[in-house]
Amino acid sequence: MSRPESDAADHQPHHEDFTSPHPITPLELPLNDAELSTNADLKTQIVRFTVTGAGSGVLDFGLTLLLQYVFGAPFAIAKSLGFILGTTTAYLFNRRWTFQAEPSALRFVAVALLYGVTFFVNVGLYTWLSHLWPETVLYSFIAYVIAQGTATVINFVVQRLVIFRIR
Repeated sequence: MSRPESDAADHQPHHEDFTSPHPITPLELPLNDAELSTNADLKTQIVRFTVTGAGSGVLDFGLTLLLQYVFGAPFAIAKSLGFILGTTTAYLFNRRWTFQAEPSALRFVAVALLYGVTFFVNVGLYTWLSHLWPETVLYSFIAYVIAQGTATVINFVVQRLVIFRIR
């Protein structure tokens, strides 16, 4: 049964109105904390974590290459700054979109501690591998994938099982 015209005109879909059909955007982020829920299933979280990680990884690796090959920064400095940019971006998207968690000072401290650990794992592996292999973009990419892959697995497991369960 269709609605009368006056009713249909008054009922325009809004971001908050999830019952109305509206175009899906690729990264539809909640706009306010009232929309948040921690009920995303594992598959959804993995897909969102992967999409977020890929975007953050482009920022991380792009800045690392720029600093290392264009500006001549040492491996550890270039990777450190790339890690900070990528990780900050990933945290902001993962908190809101992947794990759909409201802001929490305790959670922020837990994430900062986790990222401190994965910083040393990530930058340490990248630097170590960069010293073992010739300095080329290909070997830098392989070192990046190994270092980032290791840190990503640690991050996802700890964030899903511990950090985003903190209330």
